[in-house]
Amino acid sequence: MASESSAQPVLEELDRAECLRLIAPGGVGRVAYDDGEGPTVVPVNYAVDGDSVIFRTSESARLNRSLLTIVPGGQVRAAFEVDRIDSATREGWSVLLRGGAHPLSEDERESVARVDPWPAGDRGAWFSLAATEISGRRLHRP
Repeated sequence: MASESSAQPVLEELDRAECLRLIAPGGVGRVAYDDGEGPTVVPVNYAVDGDSVIFRTSESARLNRSLLTIVPGGQVRAAFEVDRIDSATREGWSVLLRGGAHPLSEDERESVARVDPWPAGDRGAWFSLAATEISGRRLHRP
């Protein structure tokens, strides 16, 4: 009989509260969006603000140009994913947020969670992705 430590990991669906708890510390996540040439995914530093994630990018970045909207108050459909995986134990979790991203005004920037990007250089384009759908999964040993 196999020991419990060698048992195959099981996949567990996570509820909204657990997903938000897991990503609450912030760090690095990935924004998925359509850049006009097809689906694209880029890593960003982020912070959680309620049911939204806040992230910054360069004003000249493709991410900024793709998420800007000319409609006042408009949003661009996007997704945001964060995971933590331990390849040695084959355990970890993944959280996906889907919703609308919009640029933050100067006033809005003052009232949201602070994001400190790791890369040097200007990261003057601030965005919020308001999650309309949050899902997650955890892979763990029984």
